[in-house]
This record gives sequence, structure tokens and C-alpha cells, in this order.
Amino acid sequence: MKFQYIKDKVNAYFTKGNERSVAVKKNIAISLVLKCISILVSLQVVPLTIGYVNPTKYGIWLTLSSIIAWLSYFDLGFAHGFRNRFAEAKAKGDMKLAKEYVSTTYAVLFLLFSVILLITLVVNNYLDWSRILNVDPVYKDELSLVFGLLACFFCLNVVAGVFTTMLTADQKPALASLVQTGGQVLAFGCIYVLTRTTSGSLSALAVAFSGVPCLLLVVASVFMFCGRKYRSVSPAVQCVRFSLTKNILGLGGQFFVIMISMLFIFQFINIILSRVEGPEAVTQYNIAYKYFNVLNMVFVIVLTPFWSAFTDAYVKKDYNWMRGVLKKLERLWLLCLPALVLMLVCSGSLYRWWIGDSVSVPFSLSACMALYVLSQTGGNVYMYLINGTGKVRLQLLVYVSFALISVPLMRYFCRQYGVEGVLIVPAAAFFLQACVGRMQIMKMINGTGKGIWLK
Repeated sequence: MKFQYIKDKVNAYFTKGNERSVAVKKNIAISLVLKCISILVSLQVVPLTIGYVNPTKYGIWLTLSSIIAWLSYFDLGFAHGFRNRFAEAKAKGDMKLAKEYVSTTYAVLFLLFSVILLITLVVNNYLDWSRILNVDPVYKDELSLVFGLLACFFCLNVVAGVFTTMLTADQKPALASLVQTGGQVLAFGCIYVLTRTTSGSLSALAVAFSGVPCLLLVVASVFMFCGRKYRSVSPAVQCVRFSLTKNILGLGGQFFVIMISMLFIFQFINIILSRVEGPEAVTQYNIAYKYFNVLNMVFVIVLTPFWSAFTDAYVKKDYNWMRGVLKKLERLWLLCLPALVLMLVCSGSLYRWWIGDSVSVPFSLSACMALYVLSQTGGNVYMYLINGTGKVRLQLLVYVSFALISVPLMRYFCRQYGVEGVLIVPAAAFFLQACVGRMQIMKMINGTGKGIWLK
């Protein structure tokens, strides 16, 4: 009897409410399960990878991977712009336009990243990565090969990733998570096999980490576009309309500036640490980040469905629903504080259980990382919702302001306070975004916003 009561309650929770809310709840629940698998895999990958190579090589690997991630910023904000435009077309029931957005986005990103990959591979031939990363020259040739492999897989992944962006825009982020988690699991399996059959190789690591998930994404997208559900929006050459590029970039251009600014604020951290403190400091930083970022990953799962749901609600002027969602998400964010305190208290024991004695992470770094993640989750609440409305001009101004001063400030704080100091600038950026973002979204929902607040 009790089981039936619980079953009825759960069923009611996932079936009652308007269609938008029901879709959000189902996606969050499924995504949470998938993310738990993803988190477990990502946590196990760290000690496995460190054991496969060594702490120094792992730090080098992390730094190179973060540099490759910069290439994603050269999509000119196309993915984010496409996400909003596709969601708008779906909300209006214009499937022909939605198909044209899909086809055009694939075409533009393929052409763009073909050129970017060619330039990257040419430039890579003239770079001495051992000097850039301040490591032993013995790694020079291996690092050049690894960088080339990562660049190839990454550019292909950006183009193929249009499919998962479309799924998210269609308010099906759980399906996108399934593809991504599947890629992680397959990569983990490949790395495990490598540890049993080969000696530590960064190039083999690049193929396992980047190549395997990329292959799965390509296969999944082809399969799904050939299926009944997404055949109506599957990409076709005859549906490519380059005139739509302006519509996508009108919003995507602002996202592009935001992403470039975020590059300076967040993605230079590994390089600064490698040059100032050494590759092992990069490993320490990333272990602490991966541990505390578990909470942010869970929080992002909750937030992700609301991006496109807010697009739909904003187009339909459903402000009551938007107001209710904001209050719930703010209450949820407050729960992050006790969760982070608990994670901090348990951090030492969990580090030892996770990675053993191969790397030591100072408690001070863990404390600073907890504060950083707290500001990150707070900023994300408002940024995700505002991104759904497309009114991102204020967000752009905040990020650009920080980007102009971030690199020299992070170098200064890193020299003064060590690894912990590098977190001051990005934490401050998220905190300010949270303050400005809350004011903006309240003005939008209450109809009191004017000028810059609605741009």
C-alpha cells in the first residue's frame, strides 16, 4: 500500500502541471541519473589517467586540452544563437524554418572549422610546446602530435555537436546527455584497456578521450536524423540558407563576444599555473576543481532545460511561470552552501580515497575552490535564464570588463598567493554576474526594464 502511494505521488509529480513544466521535470530526472554515471566515470578517469602517465604528464595533458578548448570560442557564438533561434521556430510551429536553421548551422560550422583546423595544423608545426608550457624539451615532438590529434577531433566534434545543441533547444537535454555520457563511458573503457596493454602515451590518451566520444556523436546524430522524430528537421543541402546567418549571428555575435571574454577569464588558468607554479600545480588545481565541480555539474543539469523553456515562455509572454521558476531555482541555490561546506569537511579523506597519495591538494585550495563554485552556481542561475531570452548585452559588458584585466591580475594573484590566488578573478566575475543578472531578470519579469536591461 505504501509503495503504491509513493508510486502515485511520483507519477503525479511527473505528469501534473503545464506541458513545459512536465518536460522540464522529466528531463531533469533523467539527466540527473545520467550525470551521476558521468560523474562516477569522470572521477575514476583521473586516478586511472594519472596512473597511466604520471602527475607531470597529466598536468601537461590538462593544459593542452584546455588550450584546444579555445577553438570552440571561434564558432562566433553560432551554437548559442542557433539554440535560441531553433527554439523560437519550434515555439511558433514553423518546422520549415527550424530545418533551415539546422541545415545552415551545419554548413556554416563545417566551412568555418575546416578553415580553423587547417590554420591550427599549420601553426602547430612551428610551435615548441615544451617551451610554451615550460616543460622538459624531451616532450616536444609528442606534444606536437597530441595537439594535432586533439585539434582534429575537437573541430569534428564542434560540427557534430549541432545535433546535441538541437536536442537541448528542443527541450530534450536528457537525450543529449545520453549521447555525451555514452561517449564518456566508451572513452573510460578505452583508457582502461590502454592501461593494461600499453605504456603511458599522451597520443593514445588523445584518441581515447577525444576520438571515441566524437565517433559516437557522429553515429548517433546520423541514426537519429534518419529516424521518424527528427527526419523533418534533418540537415539537407537544399535547405541551407546563408541569409539566415545574420539572424543567428545577430544574437550569436553577442554570445561570441561573451565566450571570447570567458576565454580570458577562465581558460588561461591552466597556462598561468603551468608557467608560474609548474605542471603539478595544474594537476592539484584540476583535482580540486573536478571534486567541487560535481555540485556545479548537478546544478547545471537542473538549469539546462530552463534555458530553452525560458525561450518558449518569453516568446509566449508567460511571465507568471518564469517568476515561479526563478523563485524555486533561487531556493535551490541556497542549498549549495551547506552542500559545499560538507564537501569541504570531507575533502581530505575523499581525495585520499579517490587518488591515493600520488597528488596532495592543500586544504586552502579546497576552501577557495568551494567559494568559487558557490559564486559560479549563483551566477549560472541568472545567466542560463537570461540566455534563454536572448537579452545578453549586460552579461556581455560584465564579461568584457573582466576579460580586459583578468590575465595580468591572475598572474599577479598567483605569484602573491599561489594556486589559490588564481581563483580570485573568476570568482569575482561570477559574483558580479549574479548581482547584475538578478536585477535584470526581475525587471524583465515585472515589466519594469528599459534600455540596456532589455538588450
